[in-house]
Amino acid sequence: MAASTSDLNIENTNIKTSTGVSLSDQQRTLVGSVLDLFAGRPSLKKLQLWDDNGVFEDPITKAEGRKQYEPQWYGLQAAFSEIERLHHEVTSGGNPISMDLRTRYVVKGIGKEQTIDSKVNIFFDKDTGKITKVEDKWDGKLPDSSFTNIFRQLNSVTVPKLVGVPKNDEEDAAKGNQ
Repeated sequence: MAASTSDLNIENTNIKTSTGVSLSDQQRTLVGSVLDLFAGRPSLKKLQLWDDNGVFEDPITKAEGRKQYEPQWYGLQAAFSEIERLHHEVTSGGNPISMDLRTRYVVKGIGKEQTIDSKVNIFFDKDTGKITKVEDKWDGKLPDSSFTNIFRQLNSVTVPKLVGVPKNDEEDAAKGNQ
């Protein structure tokens, strides 16, 4: 992986790990970029760390491919007035990289506050160094009912129609990203 955290303007560089867990520089870059995404700080550069066919899934969406997962990350800026990471700790340095994450969100317009405890798994291709999948398991779980999965699929198709992704670095910078 050629890009460093400074080339990508990754803000989360102080990665906390459990005792006995060590991460390579490449893994630290991936974790830092994912922490930035969860903080509502996406950029085209950070999303270049993802495979074009990558997957993001949480209890409300299953986004497959760049056209579906990029708007999910940019959508956080649109949906929340505040995003605060309360805690993170990498618990496994394998593949997937696993971490505990606690985040506080405040919904724009209505001010409703929600704290979510997640188990996040970051899968990556060892050859390319790119992220192939991120699982965000709220309270350690992803839904497994076909009824819920229908709504997750619908969300992954609807959000890209509502949330614009910058087309280039200039548009990204105009949105306050980089």
